Amino acid sequence: MSNLDDHVFDRVTSFIWSSSGIRLTRAKKIMVEGRLQRRARALGLHNINEYCRLVFDTRDFEDEAVNLIDAMTTNKTDFFREQEHFDFLIKTAVPELAMAGRPAKLWSAACSIGAEPYSLAMVLNDFIRDRLGWSFSILASDISTDALAKAVRAVFPLDMIDPVPKDMRQRYLLRHNDLSKPVFRIGPEVRALVRFARINLINDHYPVDRDMDVILCRNLLIYFDKQTQEKVVDRLCSHLRPGGYLILGHTDSLAGMTVPLDWLGNSIFRRRTA
Repeated sequence: MSNLDDHVFDRVTSFIWSSSGIRLTRAKKIMVEGRLQRRARALGLHNINEYCRLVFDTRDFEDEAVNLIDAMTTNKTDFFREQEHFDFLIKTAVPELAMAGRPAKLWSAACSIGAEPYSLAMVLNDFIRDRLGWSFSILASDISTDALAKAVRAVFPLDMIDPVPKDMRQRYLLRHNDLSKPVFRIGPEVRALVRFARINLINDHYPVDRDMDVILCRNLLIYFDKQTQEKVVDRLCSHLRPGGYLILGHTDSLAGMTVPLDWLGNSIFRRRTA
């Protein structure tokens, strides 16, 4: 496999930025080459420059653009990542939503391989066990088709199990019948609570209800430039019910943005009611 020519690298990164909002600098060139090499090998091509020419210059490879975006997407995730956000949901947001007397709507807007929405589903399912009559829905979305396929399959390496509380492990997680295989699967009760969809957050419109109660979009904004960050946050706000919560990641910042949100602490924001 050859190294990526500079002008081809620029073409790849320009496409990724225009398609996903993700900026890849020259410092990421080795990472980009490695990920393109995997795609080239999968297609039986001789080198990554040939792969890029075929993707960009032939009609036969137009569908490969989705796989190229998938290859460049980082899908770092953990169950119950940034625990204080789940503590806030358990102690404050979810009881408040239950008191409202209507079904709650939650959206995991950059769900990766599904650990975040399944964590949400476990928390909410625990909450409603003694509260008949209240219901909720969870939408989980990502730009990566590969990540979404893994999320739907709901099979994870056993080393991801540690952050899941022990009582939830017993109720909601299934070990493989062959105990020598270091994997577990999310149980059907939890899987049924999450609906997955492919949504590109840099698009002008999202096929999502505009009365969401909670939106989580954690540790994604750092991959965008400042202008794209503000546009994405503003669009997310337009899908939040007044008084609804937007939860970002600890790496994200709204500094300098003009958006209708009040900061509550720990990267948690509330949409203003007026």
